[in-house]
Amino acid sequence: MINGFLIIDKPAGITSHDVVSRVRRILGTRKVGHTGTLDPFATGVLPVAVNEGTKAIPFLDEAEKCYEALMRLGVATDTLDMTGKVLCVRDYSSVTRPELESAISQFIGSSSQVPPMYSAIKQSGQPLYKLARMGLEVVRAPRLIEIKSIDLLCFSPPLVSFRVVCSRGTYVRTLADDIGNMLGCGAALKELRRTASGFFDLKGAVTLEALQEAECGEQLAELCLSPYIALSHLEDIQLTEEGVAKVSHGRSPDWSETSLNASPAIVSDTLVRLSWKHELIAVAELRQNDNAAADIVLKRVFN
Repeated sequence: MINGFLIIDKPAGITSHDVVSRVRRILGTRKVGHTGTLDPFATGVLPVAVNEGTKAIPFLDEAEKCYEALMRLGVATDTLDMTGKVLCVRDYSSVTRPELESAISQFIGSSSQVPPMYSAIKQSGQPLYKLARMGLEVVRAPRLIEIKSIDLLCFSPPLVSFRVVCSRGTYVRTLADDIGNMLGCGAALKELRRTASGFFDLKGAVTLEALQEAECGEQLAELCLSPYIALSHLEDIQLTEEGVAKVSHGRSPDWSETSLNASPAIVSDTLVRLSWKHELIAVAELRQNDNAAADIVLKRVFN
């Protein structure tokens, strides 16, 4: 049985939930979940947690995403991509590369973005896309996002490809629509491929077909990233054998039961990994106490 994360290279035409269902059938386990939903038409990096990996999902660092996108100028749709109903068609012939580069540059930095109606965000317990399919449109609260960089890859009107590095929660479909509106001709996303989601990137990704083949061989374990590695952004504190035994029973270890022997100085409460021989035993929080030291407070114990 494997425990950890598989980086699935999601194909177009299926939902992220469909991917989870496929992985469940391939591996024969129910304990499977994903992070960072991708639209059905989108492809690329979809981190899928398996067994003990599902416990690590809340502690992942997926604050930064990277996408490669292809948008079409001169068209606007109800879904903001080319899978939707065309609302209007406009002339794009006057758009030049310098104008496009100037428009794109104005979206770099922090800003507020209104999520699209065709999204999985829930409002009053109902996903927005279900309301949209009923012909309803509701007011959506804008979200603070950050576009860290946008690189124009190809300008071949009406098609434009670009790479964007952005914060979690950014909708590239909305970004394409906003760019089109700024240019005055409209734009809709034609293709979207996520190349990185925090720690996870395409270099370690596997297709569902390759996963099926690996399941019958010895390569499966090689495709799985352990929770210890997936949470490598957290500081690591090694436990002694006594500490491992204590944590395994749900009790916070003393500092004498760690490799540090004494509390380090901390400026604020912080999450850490508690490990034994490069295996994740628990995620804990170092919490400041009244003695200007830190207490170890368990957040999640792993088997």
